[in-house]
Amino acid sequence: MSYLFIQKVRAQSRLLKRLLLSALMTGVLGLSAHVNAKDINAESAWKQIEQQAVVIDVRTANEFAAGHIEGAINIPFEEIVEGVNALNLTKDSPIVLYCRSGRRSGIADNALTEAGYSQSMNAGGFNALVEAKP
Repeated sequence: MSYLFIQKVRAQSRLLKRLLLSALMTGVLGLSAHVNAKDINAESAWKQIEQQAVVIDVRTANEFAAGHIEGAINIPFEEIVEGVNALNLTKDSPIVLYCRSGRRSGIADNALTEAGYSQSMNAGGFNALVEAKP
């Protein structure tokens, strides 16, 4: 093989590695920013609630029955988009979501964002909200 051919293959290999690394980093960073973009702490959640945000508990009906934030609406996270659509809210209505730990409310927040709701927020877990109540 000629020296020039080997150099060309090496250059193409380096370029391919850089492109793959760039694509990977862009995807990872983009996903990370998207997943946590609207997480708020309990104190911020209470400020939103005091300003009349819609409060949605995305836990199961049994968990909701065992205790929930006063005024909260129970919509299980698997049904969040259909449930919020049924409330006839505008796409920019502030919506505070919570569950037991923040995982399900995070999933619900992502689903609402994908459905066009721009002001949904993941307030995390129920116990943290109760402890931070003003």
